Amino acid sequence: MTTRCAHAATAIRARALRGVATLAFASACAPAALAEPVAGAPVIVNSMAAPGVEPQSLRGRWYRVPDPAPRPAVVLLHGCGGAYARDGRLSERLRKYADLLTWEGWHALVLDSFTSRGERELCTQRLGARRITQADRQRDALGALEWLRAQAGVDPQRLAIVGWSHGGSTVLATTNGVWPTVAQAPVKPRAAVAFYPGCSDTLRRGYDPVSPLLMLVGGNDDWTPPGPCLELTRRTNVRAAASAPIELHVYPGAHHGFDGTLSPRVRRDVPNGANPGQGVTVGGDPAAREDSRGRLLAFLRSRLG
Repeated sequence: MTTRCAHAATAIRARALRGVATLAFASACAPAALAEPVAGAPVIVNSMAAPGVEPQSLRGRWYRVPDPAPRPAVVLLHGCGGAYARDGRLSERLRKYADLLTWEGWHALVLDSFTSRGERELCTQRLGARRITQADRQRDALGALEWLRAQAGVDPQRLAIVGWSHGGSTVLATTNGVWPTVAQAPVKPRAAVAFYPGCSDTLRRGYDPVSPLLMLVGGNDDWTPPGPCLELTRRTNVRAAASAPIELHVYPGAHHGFDGTLSPRVRRDVPNGANPGQGVTVGGDPAAREDSRGRLLAFLRSRLG
């Protein structure tokens, strides 16, 4: 792609992510397969089987770039709010990131871990009362990677996972070789990105990364505070810097959900967080939003090619 076309593509992606409707390259700049946005198709994906645990059938949306050449593919893992907005449509965040990735020429699979298990969201549930566990979501992500490996047009050596909040914690669990499920999994991601994950459980468990990881966190996050992620990065990189180091970027002043478009607000219906009973602050930070998306793409490009 020429420099002129690359700049045009970047501008179009940025406009699309801000909600602007124009989503097309000039015909001279884009291959025909990428000249229009990719529509997601409903699919069923099975979670990975485990001893004593039957696979769970999960809903998903498959954004397949219509090109026969093998391409990278990325699993998108939603947060505790689930994959869908109140109107039943796929959430704005997941739709926009699916667009972002397919404009890069990568397939994207949005995975729904909740509705097939009879849940819409977990945010308002106390941690100890949740029926859907991190182990469940880990098996979901590993099953999604197996599913991707079997799809036509997917390069099985270039798979990645990206998750937000609860889904970001799932990214940590899915790349942690301390879990026997991960160590024995037939398919592992080549790259992983976690937006504002909860790192405390992984810090207690210990982290043996099977994939390079990028973590993007808010400096003022009072739902999943950055401190445990900073310590996890320090411990991991001292031990494993030569194989699968963690890249961590902290956005000073940014809150949980900094890559969203709504202004920060306090959610008082969330019982968990750094200050139980006081709610948590959630909302976008324009500078952090744009920078984090650039870092996401740069990291995946470097790992997926």
